[in-house]
Amino acid sequence: MDNNLNKKSPSALVSFVPLAVLVVFLALTIKLFGGDAISGGSQLSLLAASAVCTAIAIGIYRYKWAELEEAIVANIRSATPAMIIMLMIGMIAGTWMASGIIPSLIYYGLKILHPSIFLPASCVICAIVSLLTGSSWTTIATIGVALMGIGRAQGFEDGWIAGAIISGAYFGDKVSLMSDTTVLASSTAEVPLFTHIKYMLITTTPSLVIAIITFVIAGLTTTTSAEVNTAEIEMALQSTYNISPWLLIVPILTGVLIAKKLPAIITLFASAMMAAIAMVIAQPEIIPQIAGEGLSSTMAAIKAVVISSTTDCSIATGNALLDDLVATSGMGGMMDTIWLITCAMCFGGVMYGSGMLSAISQIFLRIARRTVSVVGSTVSSGIFFNLCTGDQYISIILTCNLFRRLYDDRNLERRLLSRSVEDSATVTSVLIPWNSCGMAQSTVLGVATLTYLPYCIFNIVSPIMSVVVASIGYKIFKRSDEEKNDEK
Repeated sequence: MDNNLNKKSPSALVSFVPLAVLVVFLALTIKLFGGDAISGGSQLSLLAASAVCTAIAIGIYRYKWAELEEAIVANIRSATPAMIIMLMIGMIAGTWMASGIIPSLIYYGLKILHPSIFLPASCVICAIVSLLTGSSWTTIATIGVALMGIGRAQGFEDGWIAGAIISGAYFGDKVSLMSDTTVLASSTAEVPLFTHIKYMLITTTPSLVIAIITFVIAGLTTTTSAEVNTAEIEMALQSTYNISPWLLIVPILTGVLIAKKLPAIITLFASAMMAAIAMVIAQPEIIPQIAGEGLSSTMAAIKAVVISSTTDCSIATGNALLDDLVATSGMGGMMDTIWLITCAMCFGGVMYGSGMLSAISQIFLRIARRTVSVVGSTVSSGIFFNLCTGDQYISIILTCNLFRRLYDDRNLERRLLSRSVEDSATVTSVLIPWNSCGMAQSTVLGVATLTYLPYCIFNIVSPIMSVVVASIGYKIFKRSDEEKNDEK
C-alpha cells in the first residue's frame, strides 16, 4: 500500500516541536561558545532540529524520505546564488583592503566625518548607496566595511556602527527599483512595482526618520574611547599604503556596473578583479608582505592576488587597532557562514516538505479578522518564516502566497500585503543569527548579530510602524478603491 494514502497532516502543536528544539539548542550553543557558535555549534543545532523534524514526519505522519530530501535540495538550490555572492564578497573584502581602496576610504572618511555626525551620516550614506545600487549586501560589503573602520578608529562601539550601516543599507534596498527583494515582493503579491514602492514610503520614511534621530542623539551623547587617536591611524595608513583618490575609481566603476543591472555575481567578481589590478599598480610595497620574499615581481603579484582573494591576509601597519581593521580572510573567511546557510536550508526544507510550516501558518490565518490583525498576522508571519527557514526570499514568497487569498477575502488591496511583507520579512532577516542575511552581515562587518541587533533602529521600527499605520487606518484602501487611488 502506498504510504501517501495513509499520510496525515501534522498538527500545529507537533509542528512547533522541531522549532522548540532548534531554539533550545541554539541558546545552549550561544551560551557555550558565544561568538564562536558559527564555527560548528549552530550548524549542529540546525541539523539536530532537522533530524527531529524528519523523525516526526516519517515516523508519525508517513512521509517518505525522498519527499523530504527533494524539499531540502530545492531549498539549498534556492540559496546557491546567495552563497556564491558571499564568496565574491569575501574576495572583494580581501582585494579592496590589499589594494588600498578601503584604507583610502577610511583615511578620507576620518578627515571628513566628525564623530558627532558619524552615526547619522553613516546611515544616510548607506541609504543613498543602497538606493542607487539596490543591494544592501554590496553596500555593506564595500562602503559599510570602510565606515566600520572609520567608526572603530573614532572609538564608537561596534553595535552602534553596524546598526547605523545596516539601517541605512536596508532602507535603500527596500525601496530601490533595482532591489531583488522589492521586485520579488511586488511580483509575488501581483502588485505593480512603482505602486509597491510608493506605498512602502508611508511606513518606510517615518521609520528611517526615527532611526536617523536616534543616531543623531547617540552621536551627540556618546563619549568615544579616549585612547583612540585618529591622527595615529591616519599616519599609520599613509605609511603603510599609497593613499590616493585614484583608487576610488574602482568603487565608482562598481557602481556603474550595478547601474547597468548586471547580475550581482558578475558585478562583484569584476569589482574584485579591478581591485586586484589596482593592488598590483598602486601597492607594490604591500605585495611582498602578502606573498613573501624570494619571488619574481610577476609571481609575487599573482600569489598576492590569490592570497588576498581566498585566505587570511594580514598587513603590519605598526598600529595594533589598524592591524585588526585591515586583516581579512577572503573567500575562506566565508566558509563557516556558507556551511551555516546550508544547514539552515536543510532545516527550512524539511519543515516545508513535511507540511509543518503550513500547519503553523494556519495559526496566523485564524486570528486575522480586522485590518490591523490581518497586517499584524502578515508581519508576524514574515518574521516567523525568517526564523524557521533562515532565508528572506523564502519568507517573502511563503508569506505572500499564504496571505494573498485572505487579503482578497477581506477586500483589502494587494499593495497592503506587499508592503507588510517587506516591512517584516525583508528588514528583519538581518537580525536573526542563523538567517542567511544575519550570517552574511555579521561575517562581513565582523560584529555578532546579537551585538548589533539592538542598534538596527530602522529594522526594528519598520514592522512596528507597519502595524501602527494599519491601526490608525491611514491610506488603507479597499479593493474597490484601489484603481481610483493608485495615483494618490
